[in-house]
Amino acid sequence: MKIKVCGMKYPDNIQAVLNLNIDWMGFIFYPPSSRYFNGDLSGIDFKQTQKTGVFVDEDVDVLLQKARYYQLDYIQLHGNESLHYAQRVKDNGYKLIKVFKIHPNFDFSFCNAYTDVADLFLFDTKGKLPGGNAQVFDWQILNRYQTDKDFLLSGGISPALSREVQKFTHKNYIGIDVNSGFEEEPGWKNVEKLQKFIQTVQTRNQK
Repeated sequence: MKIKVCGMKYPDNIQAVLNLNIDWMGFIFYPPSSRYFNGDLSGIDFKQTQKTGVFVDEDVDVLLQKARYYQLDYIQLHGNESLHYAQRVKDNGYKLIKVFKIHPNFDFSFCNAYTDVADLFLFDTKGKLPGGNAQVFDWQILNRYQTDKDFLLSGGISPALSREVQKFTHKNYIGIDVNSGFEEEPGWKNVEKLQKFIQTVQTRNQK
């Protein structure tokens, strides 16, 4: 069970979460977001955690500039970015997470165009905001997903859903993306809740 923690902002909290040995840490580069990141990451030990920049329909040159400045490993496209846009980011040497916002009538054939360019898909809840809506979609909808690309599950995941997270199965389900469900305030994660949740989920995963 791989873990991505998104929406980080504060250096001390960033380092504390990194000490949990998560797989990805997400920084949101979308100015309207309350979790918008424009801080300094120098001096922070990321160990094996992959730095991920989250962008929403950003000018591609601005995206690439930030990706170089922060030495990002992954780019997460959370808007309506075209295949051509995604390919340009990929051609600049970055791994890609493409987000799809799920609703009851979502057409999964739309994912097919991105299978060659994206390294991972992320399925989030369609809401009023591009992300961080703290809403859970009906995961059974993913039974209709047949494309052979691994994905992360996102959207309103909180400590109360640890059992449901562990019980959920799909051949391409490899992990989860968490954010607001573990926050004290936007951008500040409760490390104790995260640690307990991760331990619980991964222990159950081994049984």
